[in-house]
Amino acid sequence: MGEIVGAGLLAHVPTIVLPEPTRLELNEGKEITLVTGLRELRRDVFERDDYDTVVVLDSHWATTVEFVVTAQARRAGLYTSEELPRGMCRMPYDFPGDPELARNVASFADRHGTWITPIDDEYLPIYYATTNLWKYLGEGLPSKRWVSIGVCQTGDMEDHLRLGRALADGVAATDRRVLVIASGALSHTFWPLRELRDHESSDPRHVFTPEARAADLRRIEWFRQGRHDEVLRTMPEFRTYKPEARFHHYVMLAGALGEERCTAPARQYGEYENSVGTGQALLWFDRPASGWTAPRQENAHA
Repeated sequence: MGEIVGAGLLAHVPTIVLPEPTRLELNEGKEITLVTGLRELRRDVFERDDYDTVVVLDSHWATTVEFVVTAQARRAGLYTSEELPRGMCRMPYDFPGDPELARNVASFADRHGTWITPIDDEYLPIYYATTNLWKYLGEGLPSKRWVSIGVCQTGDMEDHLRLGRALADGVAATDRRVLVIASGALSHTFWPLRELRDHESSDPRHVFTPEARAADLRRIEWFRQGRHDEVLRTMPEFRTYKPEARFHHYVMLAGALGEERCTAPARQYGEYENSVGTGQALLWFDRPASGWTAPRQENAHA
């Protein structure tokens, strides 16, 4: 029986794949801690041998009439971003997929009242919410399989919870030990173009509004306490700060980990940072020894 052995809510901002001199120029001569945090996370988690497959819940990949899970035996190519081709240009990627897991996840769609299709088309586009994290966490680890699942732009919170439930069942139906990444931001309002270059520093004072920054920090604290119930309960409030993809990358993750019953506390890598107005963080959840829905330790902190 397979299981989800670790999970993360991870930033994928384009800045992390820029050359180091460019990063330092944009950030007042300092390295952004998202870079150092991802390097540390790789050492702590992704270089271990106790998992087989990484599933990325990709906030940049928006489908319309169904959820789609990648089912190629291998994905390889060069990635140039249509959004930022100057900074993400002809980036090579090459990793094995997991068709068996993809098909198993899709097989639980009916049970959970949703629609999931595995797609093995080699020309299916890839997005930097997947590739940027693979560059840090997967490149150079050729035996680790990577799979992506998109958000569905016509789906609501319940639909994305159902996808997460199907994902958990699909993992359990295999022998895989899986890491799941919700790849995306917290609050997600960009500065207007004529003002944007005044706000490229990672300092969180550049997040679009103080209220958005406070909302992000409140949720980071809840995550550190294992209070997934509070994050889910207050989703309507948080959506007023326009989280990336309506925060559905996280909602899918929550659906896979037990929803409001999930009590896993986060440990944070790096600092809460700005990216041209948006709130970014690296939060990792280890599977508690007693399971994702073990009784909460009220003072649990990373």
